[in-house]
Amino acid sequence: MPGPGEAPGMNHIAAPPGGAPPGRAVRVGRWLGLGAGMRDLPRRAQALVARQQDSAEVIIGVMQVAAIATFAVLYAISRAANPPPMQPEPVPIALAFYALFTAVRLWAAIRRRLGAGLLAASVVVDFTVLFVMIWSFHLQYMAPLSVALKAPTVMYVFILITLRALRFETRWVLLAGGAAILGWVVLILAALAQQSAPVTRSFLAYATSPQILIGAEFDKIVTMAMVTALLALVVARGRALLVEAMREQVAATELSRFFVPEIADRIRGAEAEHMAGVAERRTASILMTDLRGFTGMARGMEPEPLLRLLGAYQGLVVHAVRAHGGSIDKYLGDGVLASFGAVAPSETHAADALRAIEAIQAAAAAWVPPEPGMPPIAIGMAASAGEVLFGTVGAEGRLEYTVIGDAVNLAAKLEKHNKAERSAALTDAATFALAEAQGYAPGVALEARAARSVAGVEGALDLVLLGPAA
Repeated sequence: MPGPGEAPGMNHIAAPPGGAPPGRAVRVGRWLGLGAGMRDLPRRAQALVARQQDSAEVIIGVMQVAAIATFAVLYAISRAANPPPMQPEPVPIALAFYALFTAVRLWAAIRRRLGAGLLAASVVVDFTVLFVMIWSFHLQYMAPLSVALKAPTVMYVFILITLRALRFETRWVLLAGGAAILGWVVLILAALAQQSAPVTRSFLAYATSPQILIGAEFDKIVTMAMVTALLALVVARGRALLVEAMREQVAATELSRFFVPEIADRIRGAEAEHMAGVAERRTASILMTDLRGFTGMARGMEPEPLLRLLGAYQGLVVHAVRAHGGSIDKYLGDGVLASFGAVAPSETHAADALRAIEAIQAAAAAWVPPEPGMPPIAIGMAASAGEVLFGTVGAEGRLEYTVIGDAVNLAAKLEKHNKAERSAALTDAATFALAEAQGYAPGVALEARAARSVAGVEGALDLVLLGPAA
């Protein structure tokens, strides 16, 4: 508990320790997004990412089904206008095989059974089926293989590469791009080896005949490589941002457990950096509580049950304070410092503080020790209203939100004065009058005691005892 003249603080904000600046290669790697590792995240965050990736695989499967359906419709329209001379037709066979494989893959994605091996295999199968289908055009239409190099179906390559970006893993984009480039190179070499279509340097001859224009095929390969590289970079940087955002979110969530919700919201929503010496003036009420007999219990009880008792006491205080609009500013060992109207302005701060006292008294009276030999909870409390400063103090590396002012000091002194008055809870007459003006209707027995001498307070002070004697 704070002594006379002390201003209890609350809620520490620890700055991260400094370290040596990263090297140039590391900085470039971070800028490119190459240093983002999911393994740096807690397991629960990794599990969340894994679930998102599983859902991405389902989306990929659905998009592949849509692509198969679209291609089948387009092929049916084309076939109706220009029936192929070859029977059986290889394109429908390839489409049927790909549809079957996609259905199996989609089922595995929905059941979350897509391992790295099956994912890699699915990427390879995607492009293998696509290029086999493109290759089969020359068979189906009895034309040189070079005709297949001009099929617009090659545009599906970019769809398949882009689909891999949904998983937010660079390796699958690179694998898809590599498979696309390799497949197209194989088709080009096969067409050149067939020697049924000579190489030309004329774009017009290339566009109007089965001849092969090496520059055009090179452009396609370069485009595939550039799209792959750009998508990989986008995924890498997006993944880095994702990891950093999740790391910040996990840290904020964990830190929020050490702060009252109002303080956590202020920290997360602050427009500027928190600095020491920044404060806001408030008219607020301060509530101090103390677990009676804690020193003796600490000597006579084992640590585990003692901590459970302390947790039960703090739990009922926290519940009552928050239920009446207050904030837990600081745990002081066996004491609790709460404020009403300090974190956020309130027109009923004094009334809320006294209502919280009544709620704590009722909860303590109804509390049943869960273990044999555990003593009942007896709490001393005091409330005081006045002007306070609410803000941050400390130095770089360690900041602390705190309330400072006469009301804080008086509440601490009044709580200690309970022993002199043999009371369980009290407040000064001015705070009680303000609470009544704010709508407080006492639900406990009251006793006014005039001109009392309180240690550390100059002059006599009129007090109001709340509830039964201690």
